[in-house]
Amino acid sequence: MRDTFLSFSSPVLGPEEREDVDAVLRSQWITTGPQVRRFEREFADWVGAPHALALASCTAGLHVALKVLDVGPGDEVITTPMTFCATANVVEQVGARPVLVDIDPVTLQIDPAGVEAAVTSATRVLMPVHYTGHPCDMDALCDLARDRGLRVVEDAAHALPARVGDRMVGSIGDLTAFSFYATKNLTTGEGGMLTGADPELLERARAWSLHGMSRDAWKRYEQGGGWRYEVLFPGFKYNMTDLQAALGLQQMARMEPFQRRRLEIVRRYQEAFGASDSLQTPETGPGVEHAWHLYVLRIVPETLTIGRDRFIDELTARNIGTSVHFIPVHLHPYYRDKYGWRPEDFPVANDAFERMLSLPLHPGLTDQDVEDVIEAVLDVVRVHRR
Repeated sequence: MRDTFLSFSSPVLGPEEREDVDAVLRSQWITTGPQVRRFEREFADWVGAPHALALASCTAGLHVALKVLDVGPGDEVITTPMTFCATANVVEQVGARPVLVDIDPVTLQIDPAGVEAAVTSATRVLMPVHYTGHPCDMDALCDLARDRGLRVVEDAAHALPARVGDRMVGSIGDLTAFSFYATKNLTTGEGGMLTGADPELLERARAWSLHGMSRDAWKRYEQGGGWRYEVLFPGFKYNMTDLQAALGLQQMARMEPFQRRRLEIVRRYQEAFGASDSLQTPETGPGVEHAWHLYVLRIVPETLTIGRDRFIDELTARNIGTSVHFIPVHLHPYYRDKYGWRPEDFPVANDAFERMLSLPLHPGLTDQDVEDVIEAVLDVVRVHRR
């Protein structure tokens, strides 16, 4: 057993990030400025999107996406219960109604057939979530959206870099929001990016992210910039800083080795856990490239004398950090009470939640760390076999 605790997720930051952040500090332009604009251009080129807007978070991206699409009271947004609360929260914040659709039992992504059945005359937006980094069935969802006159806003908080065929997530739906939170595959500490093909939508989103002003701070304070501006609507304070963008640019440059290491760890996990009838390993559907933000293992309770919660406690006792992603939306008191949702309303998501745990997965894990995780998981299974 390990002598020290292995954290579930840690950012991988090196001297390159420190040097670039220091350069921004020396420039004395630390808020939204030239590094943010560069990050937006290079990120858009990378994912194959015509336009990108750097923001304070993925949540901010989803929020302004709904605002620029004029989603509001009386409208419905279809999404999944298997997501972080932010996905549903932004729907509530614009006054619309979140409509939940259950998930595929293999990939854990939203079920397109269920989405089609859930569309009503009030539906305005489909908001698929690429849970764990596995892309949703975007061909089916985009075809449905086109046939029904709906918009597609992708929650890609986990999905960098993920692909559907030869297209990267970020170049498929009308608008796509990414997360650069501390645990993500690419981190800026906090931060996010919104991508899309329609320049008008992205420019409106930029204004929404800066108080609804007609000119942003960089344009007002650069040499030759004017001091006058107009507030066109009551916007938010959702902009990214140059300090964050400097981190993001360097992280983006290192994504290839980062992802290569993630895949090595996933292969080792799959090899080690795949033979156990007490463990259900994640699967990847055809025609997609998984970003592997999370490695979500599901226990098979009927083969064990303990449940998921005790399984996590046993791993903690063995100095292995874990987490659970996520408590489904319909189980949270606010949504449960407002909409009367019960656990059995979304049986696949509910079953997955009760059996799942996320194992450590990040490029900073050593081979020994990985073997320690494997040894601990299999030891818990051995000790608690039914």
